[in-house]
Amino acid sequence: MFLRPDKAEKLAFATLKICMASVIIFVSVLLIHIIVNGYSVLSIEFITQMPMKRMTEGGIYPAIVGTVSLIGLSMALAVPLGILSAIYLNEYSSPGRASWAIEMAINNLAGTPSVVFGLFGLALFVKYFGFGPSILSASLTLALLILPVIIRASKEALMTVPQEYREASLALGITKWQTTRKVILPAAIPGIMTGIVLSIGRVAGETAPILLTGAAYFLPRIPDSVFSQFMALPYHLFVLATSGTSISQTRPLQYGTALVLLFIVFMMNGIAVVIRNHYRKKLSR
Repeated sequence: MFLRPDKAEKLAFATLKICMASVIIFVSVLLIHIIVNGYSVLSIEFITQMPMKRMTEGGIYPAIVGTVSLIGLSMALAVPLGILSAIYLNEYSSPGRASWAIEMAINNLAGTPSVVFGLFGLALFVKYFGFGPSILSASLTLALLILPVIIRASKEALMTVPQEYREASLALGITKWQTTRKVILPAAIPGIMTGIVLSIGRVAGETAPILLTGAAYFLPRIPDSVFSQFMALPYHLFVLATSGTSISQTRPLQYGTALVLLFIVFMMNGIAVVIRNHYRKKLSR
């Protein structure tokens, strides 16, 4: 027996609210658990010191520097390329086999496991181009990893811009590239920033690609160039939680590392959200 439309609507909204509440509760419990167990470890020394005694003591400063470097360099490489690719696919390419092949390639890349990107980065950037295990090799690999996400998000954002914007701009005699750069792209920036936010979280949390392209197990020094090996928070956390004979001894350090990683991700996401909200306010005026 089918429900009446009004009852079906109430049931659907109730189900959505339950699902939303479940997600919020789960995330809140996870964050509280990490904060409670990691807060006692946080200190200036923990953030600014080098790891000592095979990472059972000391701080995580090199891992923080390595993680921030990875995020910054990989986003600097992937964001312009992703946005330009989305502009080409949405504004300039015509339907056909070439566009279909590109779309299929993007979809396949989006579903490829991260360890495959790591092996590809090892073969191409570390070995073939000779960059060696380094920040540059890892950043290029992570840039390829998040490129499909940025392309898809940017393309969807460009598609939401009303066609009237394009027609009105072209009717004034403005070229197509100027229309794209001055009219369409600013209107699509809030949606593009959403894809960038998602990409930041993925870059910060990936372990397999950086493990194969440059992350070091124990390296108590700061990288002096993009060609240097590095430590990173996700790999540092993985090592603390799975290796050695003092896992129980380092458990507070594990939670402290996880808390610092979450803070960095939230800070980067916060910057992206501020930029997105700024452009949304400009568009609503």
